[in-house]
Amino acid sequence: HYEPSWGSLDARPLPAWFDEAKFGVFIHWGVFSVPSFGSEWFWWYWQKEKREPYVKFMEANYPPGFSYEDFGPLFTAEFFDPNQWADILKASGAKYVVLTSKHHEGFTLWGSKYSWNWNAVDVGPKRDLVAELEASVRNRTDLRFGLYHSLFEWFNPLFLEDARNVFKTRKFPTSKSLPELYEIVTKYQPEIIWSDGNGNAPDTYWNSTGFLAWLYNDSPVRDTVVTNDRWGVGSICTHGGFYTCSDRYNPGHLLPHKWENCMTIDQRSWGYRRDAQLDDYLTIEDLVKQLVETVSCGGNLLMNIGPTHDGRIAVIFEERLRQVGAWLKVNGEAIYGTKPWRAQNDSVTPQVWYTFSPKEGTVNAIFLNWPVSGTLELGEPQAKLGETQVKLAGYKALLKWIALGEKGLVIALPQLTPKQLPCQWGWTLQLTAIN
Repeated sequence: HYEPSWGSLDARPLPAWFDEAKFGVFIHWGVFSVPSFGSEWFWWYWQKEKREPYVKFMEANYPPGFSYEDFGPLFTAEFFDPNQWADILKASGAKYVVLTSKHHEGFTLWGSKYSWNWNAVDVGPKRDLVAELEASVRNRTDLRFGLYHSLFEWFNPLFLEDARNVFKTRKFPTSKSLPELYEIVTKYQPEIIWSDGNGNAPDTYWNSTGFLAWLYNDSPVRDTVVTNDRWGVGSICTHGGFYTCSDRYNPGHLLPHKWENCMTIDQRSWGYRRDAQLDDYLTIEDLVKQLVETVSCGGNLLMNIGPTHDGRIAVIFEERLRQVGAWLKVNGEAIYGTKPWRAQNDSVTPQVWYTFSPKEGTVNAIFLNWPVSGTLELGEPQAKLGETQVKLAGYKALLKWIALGEKGLVIALPQLTPKQLPCQWGWTLQLTAIN
């Protein structure tokens, strides 16, 4: 039984599935997908900060007096096919998905009774988008289904009133944010609650510990649910389930607590942008590098895509996800279910990252550059003559190697044409019987 205190809640063991999964897909979708300009923070940048590109964009393209709420009916989702989305998610090799059920704009992708006339069932698609994706993901894949939920809402009058009262009043969390959280957990049974947006208020204002105690003790997902660390000012990287610490967090060294690197394929935005340039999208080489670095340091990678207002996953996002899936088909044993090894990266050759497969007792050395010499020198592993075996994932024959003194070895890579390579963007050496 967990008490509504951080001391008690933080002692809850993280359900094992999350660390074993390693890779998930984040989906940022909402009314911000309609202007699809600049950022998913469109409303804030346009109305609150009055940033020039956003103001000019509206003046040039919309009639005077056009409000952000007027984008609601234009969020149409006519091409949204949840089965197709589920199939792309499955092909990516991801083990979980996190959908924005509600971003800081307050619009819910389900027919929330606490978000009157500002939800996807009353306005726009007239569909319960959360229910449709949840059903397809659970029927067609083995991915765990998760939901992102923003605690605060930029322009909600109740929140603004509480903020003016320095959060001494709690009208907004009691009438909107908390009821929504209980509603999505009971209705959709998500196995990840990805909280965000504290609005500069403390966790006591949000009653985060009260909600989490219910989630862990009494909710329908109490045994499997995982949560992040964004539950109020001061909780990030300190309290909750896994730590996110910041957006695009990739420390490059081992952390003592389970963490997640949430990042975007479009480097400039979480939501879809019609004005994105090709250079703004990370290449598959970049993405494999992020995945390998993150996992070797004990993290999970949550890779974000932004669908269009009409419900399409743009083909560049689909291609990137399918490429990661193709890479994982060959190298997945070095990623899924692994633990960090005693060294995270190699001391001699740069761009070599290690993971450990406990069941097989295998040390995985993932190298991102194929050496011109045809030999790869590793400074970290201690090999044993006559015992150590070296395999290249996706290639049948054992590889020849020689030891270098106390520690380290040189491995002769097979001479392969580009077509014969097991994959194109990073390769795994599987080392057995290593000290």
